Amino acid sequence: MPSKPAPIKKAAKKEPAKKEKAPEPAPAPEPAPEPAPEPAPAEAAPAEGEAAPAEGAPAEGAAPAEGEAPAAAPAEEPKAPTPPPPDEEPKPPSPPPPPPKEPTSAPLDLFVEDKNDTSVSIIWSQPETVGQCGLDGYTIEVCKDGTEDWKAINEDLQKSCRYVIKNQTTGDRLKIRVVAVNAGGRSAPVSLPEAVLIKEVADRPKVRLPRFLRQRYVAHVGDKINLTIPFSGKPKPVVSWTKNGQPLDTKKVNIRSTDRDSILFIRAAEREDSGVYEMCVKVEDFEDKSPLILQIVELPGPPASVKIVDTWGFNVSLEWGVPTDNGNTEITGYTIQKADKKTGEWFNVLEHCHRLNATISDLIMGNTYKFRVFAENKCGMSEAAAVTKGEAKILKTGIEYKPPEYKEHDFSEAPKFTTSLSDRATTVGYSTKLLCSVRGCPKPKIEWTKNQMIIGDDPKYRQICRQGICSLEIRKPGNFDGGVYACKAKNDHGEASVSCKLEVRQAVVADADKK
Repeated sequence: MPSKPAPIKKAAKKEPAKKEKAPEPAPAPEPAPEPAPEPAPAEAAPAEGEAAPAEGAPAEGAAPAEGEAPAAAPAEEPKAPTPPPPDEEPKPPSPPPPPPKEPTSAPLDLFVEDKNDTSVSIIWSQPETVGQCGLDGYTIEVCKDGTEDWKAINEDLQKSCRYVIKNQTTGDRLKIRVVAVNAGGRSAPVSLPEAVLIKEVADRPKVRLPRFLRQRYVAHVGDKINLTIPFSGKPKPVVSWTKNGQPLDTKKVNIRSTDRDSILFIRAAEREDSGVYEMCVKVEDFEDKSPLILQIVELPGPPASVKIVDTWGFNVSLEWGVPTDNGNTEITGYTIQKADKKTGEWFNVLEHCHRLNATISDLIMGNTYKFRVFAENKCGMSEAAAVTKGEAKILKTGIEYKPPEYKEHDFSEAPKFTTSLSDRATTVGYSTKLLCSVRGCPKPKIEWTKNQMIIGDDPKYRQICRQGICSLEIRKPGNFDGGVYACKAKNDHGEASVSCKLEVRQAVVADADKK
């Protein structure tokens, strides 16, 4: 029937619409016009009927065969209700792309701050140019000299500009460099100009002798000596000791040395241990020495001899000699004792005598005496003494004493002040004293006045007059204790007086004390 091809074309017009929704357009044997930019209804597609069997089209959308009723087209309407996609809203203009991220410039001024036998401390300055990305930190890299096997030694980025490279092998030579890191990547490295030798820095050795050992060190026989002398130096110095220029006898003197000090130990000191000890510390070609003078002392021996030189009246003159054993230290004096032959008891008559002779006085007439002398040094008095061989007897002369006749002199004199009072100034609460001196015979009577008022027995004042020296002590004066003080001396032959002004000032209080 010739009228049926028209509906076939309408069915074919619906097929290209489905193809337009597919991800890829279906090929057609004949060229077809390009689809409209916006989705159009299926009837608007200008495709031919031959495009109906295109690939990817669903089986339900195929054109009906001849003889089928054109009502097959409405059967597709259950799937057709999918609404067309809404028109896209216009997008705002996109911003310009960000500038590319760049790393910083290389760090500056890398150098070694310190090193020892296992570590190296390095320090550097931050890069001159950091950029917009900032600076995240630094990576420290090392490699052995002669290789290019660089390895980072810090797991996390180093924030500060100082780092200690630890746990290295003594004797290795390391090349060291530092790289700055940020979001733009790694900067150019800064390297040390030369490889670093892992070796302890050699400090010159120095003996640090304590102050109390810089002079002669004195100890008693039998004392335990334990002296610690610190020293310094890198690497560990070699310590040696000598006594009077000769090696030490380790049987008598023990030496124990550590990394920082050396100990000289003597269990029980003897006089033979005295001498000049010298401690020497040495590092490579450098050394330092320090002498230590040790003196072991003990009690001295008795004086060499003592004898009675002369006896007259109630006096005896003695002489003695220097002890043969001074106890390894100087003699500081002598002690002389006497004993009466009747009792035999010894008594000190003279102590700490610095001469080799002495005169013993005030002996009792008719008694017979013996004498002995002890020597003294820093340790004390000698255990033994030198005793006189002879005895000294104080004879009874039998002479009757007749006092000489003389004409008595008249010493009477009116009071006269030989030293007058001086004006004084004192502070409130601080005791002060007024002094003057007077002479006269008979002894004058002293009277003190304040502003022409007799002081009398006022407990605030203390009046003393001894051997012509007169004093008035004012105890903790107040604001009203100032004035004119006078001292008046009076006896049967006259009177005299002196006066002075006393000013009592207020104490100055600091600002801090006021608060």
